[in-house]
Amino acid sequence: MLRFEDALARIIAFGAPALSAESVALDDAAGRVLADDVVSPVDLPGFDYSTMDGYAVATRDFDGPAPFHFPVRDESKTGKVPEPLARGTTMRIFTGAAIPEGADAVVMQENVTRDGDFATFQVVPRVHQSTRRRGEDLAAGAIALRKGTRLAAPHVALAASLDRATLSVARKPVVAIVATGDELRIPGSAPRPGTIAESNTFALRAMARRAGAIAEARPYVRDDRAETERAFAAALEEADVVVTIGGVSVGDHDLVRPALEAVGVTLDFWRVAIKPGKPLALGRKARAGRRDVIVVGLPGNAASAMVTFGLFGVPLLRAMQGDAAPFLPFVRARTTRALPHEPGRLEFARACIEATPSGLRVTPLGNQASGAVTSMANANALVCVPLESSGIAEEEDVDVVLFGDLSL
Repeated sequence: MLRFEDALARIIAFGAPALSAESVALDDAAGRVLADDVVSPVDLPGFDYSTMDGYAVATRDFDGPAPFHFPVRDESKTGKVPEPLARGTTMRIFTGAAIPEGADAVVMQENVTRDGDFATFQVVPRVHQSTRRRGEDLAAGAIALRKGTRLAAPHVALAASLDRATLSVARKPVVAIVATGDELRIPGSAPRPGTIAESNTFALRAMARRAGAIAEARPYVRDDRAETERAFAAALEEADVVVTIGGVSVGDHDLVRPALEAVGVTLDFWRVAIKPGKPLALGRKARAGRRDVIVVGLPGNAASAMVTFGLFGVPLLRAMQGDAAPFLPFVRARTTRALPHEPGRLEFARACIEATPSGLRVTPLGNQASGAVTSMANANALVCVPLESSGIAEEEDVDVVLFGDLSL
């Protein structure tokens, strides 16, 4: 069995190179991954401006003992270019307005006494006091946003500030999700003995979409070899990634692995030393003139499917978009209760994490069954229990991966 780190490295490598680029409007860019560096065409800000309502002054005019009396000439307000500041005068100025030529500081209005057309100052201001200077944030020609950045609201705001209406981003991966098993039925359909309302496709589709993909679930596939091969062959033609659920182990009715191999998929690995989710397959199929399609085979138990897709499928989708950080880092938290563990596999135990005055605290949940949807719904994090560990103790510092970072 592969160790977690090795399996993760392989699956991220499968995601390279990134998918082709496309141009999107700024309004549609949030959540997408930049395909090219964004270089600033201008200085930001583009001119010196005031950060306060007050009076623009030239510090060289503050000569001799206080107080200083200057006539007020004109005003500078946003959206206008002011007249130059005459020697020995001051100018009324408002927040965001351009600093007039000849001025090099602003004194906030609370520190100025106004009497008609004259203003009195008690203290000598500092050069550039209460101002922002041209290019202070970003110089023309500098990289504003780097390729591989997954765009959040502040990134979009910066692009807008640079007068960009569109951005070049990686194409969204197309994901086909195929659940297998005679026992599956659509939620809300008439119950039949021995069947279950299928839940995995709904969870994985939501996770894939949160990771930036276009994801659709295909019709359930029965435990029939020929039907399974036909379903896989069709999905492999239409998607960038095919995710199979169930039947990936080695039981008599586990048809996924032989069916994948029969339709031309070369498997890289099919077992990983983790819990939940030991039966996990990764493979690819070459397509003439097209990018290889990647196959991720997940176990059928609900918790196992969601955890393994979060740990491996989501980083794969991020890597395919050129995301510079496809797997987000663990955080450290202190446990509130002990958790037993049998050595041999790295365990990702469902848990609840919360911020407290003394730092992050994490509570492993009692139900860690691989089929338990309830504990997945009640958790918001996974505690990492090392494979050689015999368990974690109460008040022990542990690595934790947040559900949000796994698109859960």
